[in-house]
Amino acid sequence: MSRREMGLGLAAGMTALPFVAHAAKMVGIRQHGAQGDGRNIDSGAINAAIEAASRAGGGTVLIPAGRYLCFSIRLRSKVTLMFAAGAVIEAADPERHDGHYDAPEDGIDQLYQDFGHSHWHNSLIWGDDVSEVAIVGPGLIDGAGLTRDGPGARWKKQAGERPLSMRGMSEADIAQLEPAAAAMRGKGNKAIAFKNGRNIRLSGFSILKGGHFAILATGTQGLEISDLSIDTDRDGIDLDCVRDVKVERCRVNSPNDDGIVVKSSYALGRAVAAENILIRACAVSGYDMGSMLDGTLQTTQQIAPDRDRVTGRIKLGTESNGGYRNVRIEDCTFTRCRGLALETVDGGVMEDIIVRGLTMREVTTAPLFLRVGDRRRGPEGTGIGAIRRVSISDVHATGIDHRFPASIAGLPESPIEDVTLTDIDLTYLGGGTAEDTVRRPAELADAYPEPSMFGVLPAWALWVRHAKGLHIDGFAARTQSADARPPFVIENAPGLRVERTSLWSVRR
Repeated sequence: MSRREMGLGLAAGMTALPFVAHAAKMVGIRQHGAQGDGRNIDSGAINAAIEAASRAGGGTVLIPAGRYLCFSIRLRSKVTLMFAAGAVIEAADPERHDGHYDAPEDGIDQLYQDFGHSHWHNSLIWGDDVSEVAIVGPGLIDGAGLTRDGPGARWKKQAGERPLSMRGMSEADIAQLEPAAAAMRGKGNKAIAFKNGRNIRLSGFSILKGGHFAILATGTQGLEISDLSIDTDRDGIDLDCVRDVKVERCRVNSPNDDGIVVKSSYALGRAVAAENILIRACAVSGYDMGSMLDGTLQTTQQIAPDRDRVTGRIKLGTESNGGYRNVRIEDCTFTRCRGLALETVDGGVMEDIIVRGLTMREVTTAPLFLRVGDRRRGPEGTGIGAIRRVSISDVHATGIDHRFPASIAGLPESPIEDVTLTDIDLTYLGGGTAEDTVRRPAELADAYPEPSMFGVLPAWALWVRHAKGLHIDGFAARTQSADARPPFVIENAPGLRVERTSLWSVRR
């Protein structure tokens, strides 16, 4: 390693390494032939540096300032990648550059989840069954050569596969978003992917245009993600079948899909719960892609690919075979995006969820959406899931689309149980009509869960159906323009308790 690279490592701060033992061996990528000129492919040199650190029993791979054009980078256990300021790893484009991404794994049954969830090796940076791995430092991962597309699940039940907002799309439209698997050979569709990892730290860097997932972690334990800025063309951070995870102080802008999302899919071939997760002090948004990182915060895009308004948001769901336990979401902001969604539709149980301290501005669908559904995308014997023991408090939301009040929607055979709403303050744009008051939405038990699935709802502040033991203590809501609907519509809610409400709508 050159003196210059050693200096970069020292400047980055060895004491800041998540795994201090990795400071014992420092490996420079230029020593292994990396050019950093944005023209030559440098993934071979970076992989050689990673292997050198791994053979030494672990170490730190230093990425100095420069633009490193890369295909797949393969992580190894006990190795830290450390970005220097000004370091950029750019995803190469197999249609323009000489090379290709690692092939998607064979033998993965893509029956109950889509192609993106079912493969990890076809990524810019990936680790399979690695432990004590970190990516840190003030660099940038530029996914310019990644694709956001990929085939959907092979499960093709008529209902529940896609949002109802996509019903008007032609087969050609769908095919553009979901090409055949053969078209994915050689392409990369994720910036960072982990499968069955342990003790992983991601901190300090930015991701631009991360593909299908900027970060996908499946079956991973002991994952900590902090101080990232992600501005991407589809999902931001996907936590699938994970345990003991912390996501803190991250900014995620994702107008076309979810910002931070917890899932429990069938990607590992069995139902695995997502549990013991903390999402804290994060900001999600739906500005035009790229305009969060460059600071311009553009608002040209109005509609996401599912033909609802721009997405963003924090969500539990949609893939929900294994369920969710012990999840905390606190002190987060939502700006120009959809609100919080808690969904289980594939048989899993969601329980012991704590949400507090949310601030939302320009909410493009419902500020709060809780849904038990009966999609059952899973093997024979998959049942109906459940939601129980959810506490949501200290939520302040403004600029909410009038069509979609906060919603709690269970099923007659699986009501949502023991939800507490405390100190909720909501401001809606208003605009509901007298005709809207008589709407009686269908159950739509097997439909894909989205706030828009029921259409315009008959209440403007809160709509509840099939909920048991709901406790509301401190609920203030208002409209900015006239709305003819009542503030609350509540059906089939035994054990309901309501205290301290303040509801006000502009008169016509």
